[in-house]
Amino acid sequence: MQTLPNPVASTTSPDLSRYFSTEPTIQRRKTRPVKVGAVTIGGGHPVVVQSMINEDTLDIEGSVAAIRRLHEIGCEIVRVTVPSMAHAYALAEIKQKLYDIYQPVPLVADVHHNGMKIALEVAKHVDKVRINPGLYVFEKPKSDRTEYTQAEFDEIGERIRETLAPLVISLRDQGKAMRIGVNHGSLAERMLFTYGDTPEGMVESALEFIRICESLDFRNLVISLKASRAPVMLAAYRLMVLRMDELGMDYPLHLGVTEAGDGEYGRIKSTAGIASLLAEGIGDTIRVSLTEAPEKEIPVCYSILQALGLRKTMVEYVACPSCGRTLFNLEEVLHKVREATKHLTGLDIAVMGCIVNGPGEMADADYGYVGKQAGYISLYRGREEIKKVPENRGVEELINLIKADGRWVDP
Repeated sequence: MQTLPNPVASTTSPDLSRYFSTEPTIQRRKTRPVKVGAVTIGGGHPVVVQSMINEDTLDIEGSVAAIRRLHEIGCEIVRVTVPSMAHAYALAEIKQKLYDIYQPVPLVADVHHNGMKIALEVAKHVDKVRINPGLYVFEKPKSDRTEYTQAEFDEIGERIRETLAPLVISLRDQGKAMRIGVNHGSLAERMLFTYGDTPEGMVESALEFIRICESLDFRNLVISLKASRAPVMLAAYRLMVLRMDELGMDYPLHLGVTEAGDGEYGRIKSTAGIASLLAEGIGDTIRVSLTEAPEKEIPVCYSILQALGLRKTMVEYVACPSCGRTLFNLEEVLHKVREATKHLTGLDIAVMGCIVNGPGEMADADYGYVGKQAGYISLYRGREEIKKVPENRGVEELINLIKADGRWVDP
């Protein structure tokens, strides 16, 4: 087997800070706070969880029920689609009905093709309006076009400003918010000609709209740059942060991998994009876009945030993968422990198969359940072994220990 020669040792330590942080906790990028109803995005507030209902907004009862279902399981901001003026008027009824039978829920209206009139109406009824720069002033692509002159580029830019300004002024004067939501798959033709089908084109598209908003003294902005491929999405957000830093901008970012699909792969794909950026301190609100019922998105969001230590919304279970030293059926016991304790938000509980790695690997846990010897387990509080009990009483005694510490609540 060929062995490569050892590299010559450097006399100085490399500066790794330019590549990644070596801090054990995530240092979040500082952003301005943007209010969306009773929720604040950015400004050091916890990362906000969002989703979107599937119901036609004209279905008042169905939309109210869908919004309520999402909100009750932890979705903090709910988005609805508004493709017509009739849908915009319907949102006034939806908002009032939520207030009458449930409670106010922060609502976002999704406005797309040539949507100025729709946006102006719906801005009266929601807390935030989301526009797509590639569609808000939609230009049908010309099949015979070979270039955009600077005059053509500027002419369309001025038309965008004239169309966007009334919405900006309305939101500004009402103290509401806007999401400038760029999608990789719907960049405007002139951006594609100028920058190509690239993250740079996505960033410049967002910056064009940001500059219009700033010129009208409106800064209640949240920015997103979504793509269906995680590497494109990652590159776009990272470039956006670099450009905003250069320009002195501090807008919060909405993260998501759009059209991620369904099932295990959809969850993995979303996590690959969202978690990578959150780990770098980038991102203030997230949405996992699954081709499933919207309610299925919320647990994935919270799992991502919990895994990164950004929010504590459930019990954190530490469990070894099992090996020949394991003294009990680890998968079965973990299930029993989880079922008995999963409602105790804020606790860390470890289930370890043997004494070899158990106490060390679970050092950060509040409580530990460790295989001590055949037929017996040891219960720990932090690093301290509290008692050894028969395996068939392990879960019961774990609950008793939590109760003795005053940390138990009934399900």
